[in-house]
Amino acid sequence: MADYRLDVDLDFSYTDESGSVTRGSARSSGTDVTVSMDSLAPLGGGGIPSLDEIRPLAEMLAGKGLSVTLSGPDGSIVSLGAVNSPASQRLVTRSPHIKLGKLGALVPIVRQGRRKSAAVPLLPPSTPLPLLPTVRRKISRRITTTHYTRGSGRPRLIFVQDAATWTGQIPREVTLAGEKTTIGSDPGCDIILEGLEGVHAEIRHDELDEYVLVPHGTVSGSVAQAGPSVLRTGARIQMGQWCLAFFREEFADHGRPYGGRSGGELAYERPQFDPRTGTMERDSSRGVT
Repeated sequence: MADYRLDVDLDFSYTDESGSVTRGSARSSGTDVTVSMDSLAPLGGGGIPSLDEIRPLAEMLAGKGLSVTLSGPDGSIVSLGAVNSPASQRLVTRSPHIKLGKLGALVPIVRQGRRKSAAVPLLPPSTPLPLLPTVRRKISRRITTTHYTRGSGRPRLIFVQDAATWTGQIPREVTLAGEKTTIGSDPGCDIILEGLEGVHAEIRHDELDEYVLVPHGTVSGSVAQAGPSVLRTGARIQMGQWCLAFFREEFADHGRPYGGRSGGELAYERPQFDPRTGTMERDSSRGVT
């Protein structure tokens, strides 16, 4: 038994900008509401919302045991709520609570919508031809990578904290703004960390727009323990009790996977040309060549 009952006896009219008048009515004496209009002109210009917007309303009406039917001069256009929707229509609407009306009633709306709006209400986009996928294997595509303004992507170091030491506060960040950032216990370092050597390591911004870690003391993590390392997003640098992670927004990171992949999948990654510097970017996140 339905939880709600509606008694509706309403007549209305709508006048558009050109002065054309559309008349309609809303009738109900129970759980089914019928809205009738003598013209579909107000609906052709996008008056009917999209299916994504209709589904929540239809589900809400069904939950209350109610249904609303919109009718035009040629018959029912759509019914929402507690309706018996055919399985074939559910493939289109993706909802058991939306029942499309007669095709003859829908066609005028589609025709008007094409003239006034690029969006066709209530109908999914047409299937592109051909219906079967076309496979073209001999296609030559230019290999690309990600190049952006020098120093962009907010390169930064984030202090990594584990569950035992995290206090619930946002981790400390240090932006790598200069051409060289020194890390150590010396008061003159850009990042001063207790327990490290005076100048334990430095991060250089080189001519290829890469950020390179140059260790002077002991380092570990996902970087080379000896010699310089090109830093990629997610790289971890362990120095004594301190663990820092390097991050740079992917639109400005010249490495892979943003411009390809970094190893894996048994695939050879071809070097990629950087048009800004005239050099080849190779598939390597460690070492400087």
